[in-house]
Amino acid sequence: MLLLFQVAVFAFITLSFLLTVGVPVIFAYPNGWLENKSTVFSGITLWFILLFLVGLLNSFVI
Repeated sequence: MLLLFQVAVFAFITLSFLLTVGVPVIFAYPNGWLENKSTVFSGITLWFILLFLVGLLNSFVI
């Protein structure tokens, strides 16, 4: 269970970093938002899923 928790936290941190860097880069392009809107929303959805998964797994690791 500890390994699964660590992998989920690592994925959460990695995705957070990618969204922090990637979203402003997408907005910097002239048509970036229109072309990559679904990618941004998919990333945000995955971020929320990982957030709740880390919170759930945290209760089992303690």
